This record gives sequence, C-alpha cells and structure tokens, in this order.
Amino acid sequence: MRCVFVGVEYSGKTTLINLLSDYYRHRQQRVHVDDHFTIPDSTLSAESRELYLDFPNDVKERMQRMQLQYHVEVIRNYPHTMISGWHIEELIYSEIYGEDDESPYYPRYAYRHQRLYEVQVLESRLPDIVFIHVKANADTIRQRMEADPHQYQIIKAADVERLQQRFDDEVDRSLFTDKGRLIQLDTTDKTPTESLDELLLLSEPLITAGEMALRSIEVPTQEYEVGYENGVRRLIPKSG
Repeated sequence: MRCVFVGVEYSGKTTLINLLSDYYRHRQQRVHVDDHFTIPDSTLSAESRELYLDFPNDVKERMQRMQLQYHVEVIRNYPHTMISGWHIEELIYSEIYGEDDESPYYPRYAYRHQRLYEVQVLESRLPDIVFIHVKANADTIRQRMEADPHQYQIIKAADVERLQQRFDDEVDRSLFTDKGRLIQLDTTDKTPTESLDELLLLSEPLITAGEMALRSIEVPTQEYEVGYENGVRRLIPKSG
C-alpha cells in the first residue's frame, strides 16, 4: 500500500506511520518511510537542522520543491511507501506561516505544483495509492501540543481551526480525492492501535489482492524466522 498521509501537526500522522511500518516489517516486507517534509527536515543532523532555520527563503523554497518532486519517484518505486505531509503540508504551512518571523517557513511563491505532483503519480496507474487525511479535534490537538511539544513546532494553538479548514479545503481539491483514493481518519479519543485497525479496515477497498493475502497470513506475535518443510512455507517463532 502506497500511503500519502496529510493533516495538521499533532493529528497523529507519525504515530500511524510508525505503527503501519512495524506492521509491514513484522510480515517481512520492506518499507520506505519519508516523514521529513516539515521545515527543518527531521532527517538532517541536529547541527544542519539548526542551520536550516536561517537559510534564505529562496534556498528553502528550492530545496522543498526538489524533494517534493523527487518523492514522485519514491511513490512509484516502493510498494510500501509512507509519505507524510508532502505537497499539501508545504502549500498550507508556507501560506500561513511564510510571512511569520517566528516561523522557519518561507513565503508562498507564485508556483502551485500540487496537482502536477498528483498527476505524475496517477499517470503511473499504480493500483494501491491511498491518500489518508488524519484528523483530531481542535482541543485534542492543543492538548497534544502541550503534553509533547515538538522541538521545531510549526503550528500555533490559536491557528488550529484555521489550519483544519485549510487541510479540508486542499484535501477536497486533491486529484487523489477525485479518484476515490481518500481515507478520512479521526484519531480523537482513540488509542494508536485502534486508529491503525481503523486505517487497515478503511483501506480494504483500495488495496490489491496481494495486499489482502498478505494481511490474511497469521504471523506470530514475537520474532520469527521463515522456513520450508516439504515445500510448505512456515513461520517459526524464535526461542528465548
């Protein structure tokens, strides 16, 4: 399943991505995770992230645009892809916080390539693209902000409702939505495991027969190894 997760910061995207990635890896599947589109890029070193905050706006814009385009190829090439934020997040945060001196974002320039990225993915005719809009109510988002603040937090508590509306608007405009590839998932008052189960259930109409077969295989809860007996594949729990 090739997943594009979008939603307001603190809605639960990263938690779901981590759980879904573990789900696939426990079934011996390779996963490609890219949860680094929020400025400053979370995969950079601590020193580089700090430097990135003060890069000129045109440099930030160019770097973001190049990595947004690059991940069209990532989605095409990896069967279990987890992309967080991507083109929708970049549009909204640069629009709302680009002129804010306290924000690392840059002003939204004239280009609007969001549909172009989507067209390139859809033209590949991949059978298992899933566009996941992760939500939580405004009070829950503010509670999560207070309980576990991010080192480089983007959003402000006073903007939550406005941000929610902008994400709703952009999700509605998405070609993935138009093609019926959308899942709306509200994490309010749910445990992470409950949200994962809901995501797996809601995604069933959008996955391939191979993915359905993968999900149907019973796997041990503990670590295991694969073996064969008389040509039959076995999942053998590891001892100790």
